[in-house]
Amino acid sequence: MKDQPVSGRRGLLKALAVGVPGAAWAPATLAAPEAATPPAASSATSPPAAPAQAPNRALRFFNAQEARAMDAIAARLIPADELGPGAKEAGVTQFIDGQLAGAWGAGEQFYRQGPFEKGTPEQGYQLSFTPAEMFRRGLAALDAATRKQDGKPYAELDSARQDAWLHDMQAGKPDFSPLPSEVFFQALLDATIEGFFSDPLYGGNVDMVGWKLVGFPGAYASFSNDIERHGVIWAGQPVSIANARGHMMKPGDGHG
Repeated sequence: MKDQPVSGRRGLLKALAVGVPGAAWAPATLAAPEAATPPAASSATSPPAAPAQAPNRALRFFNAQEARAMDAIAARLIPADELGPGAKEAGVTQFIDGQLAGAWGAGEQFYRQGPFEKGTPEQGYQLSFTPAEMFRRGLAALDAATRKQDGKPYAELDSARQDAWLHDMQAGKPDFSPLPSEVFFQALLDATIEGFFSDPLYGGNVDMVGWKLVGFPGAYASFSNDIERHGVIWAGQPVSIANARGHMMKPGDGHG
């Protein structure tokens, strides 16, 4: 039987996480915006969860304009849809802000002595910028480019234009010299996915919406009650590192 294409960006994320064969048919580039399909009927015993809300945030790295741009980018990379909240609602900007303010943002584990030559995709990141330098430079370049072409910063564009800019960045079309726009796009995409699926302890994945999307249980200390239950879907609620210590697994917890 031929595999069916995965519909939508969030559908692709879920397929990749759980190993659905159809994920191989998904396009390598960003999917175009699609009309929302009606959500499946909810069980009477399982009312729909309230939408996740990103917490009030005290920014550590981003300024207000950068945070608005990052919110808008995250909302287009993983939009809210019938499957649940998107990256913006999941606090991805807060997650990235915290990472850029820390050791990762400062490039503490990076080799930065040069020479900095254009490498192949297999060689990974080859630039001299720390992540903090790259995000600050890249977001400023993006806003400057959209103001010049569209008369507005990125966050104020409509969703179609925002998607068009992301498509162009992915293809390396805008000139953000000396920062290649395609490298910056990939950094944005990687950080958004990481924030959407990270432990909530780090600021993203609010209400564990990313984990719930793919059925990831989180930081349980033991699965001894479930490990021999072959073919039975694990149905418990995810647990964050922040509250794993106080979590008590009740007899039968996680069994349908």
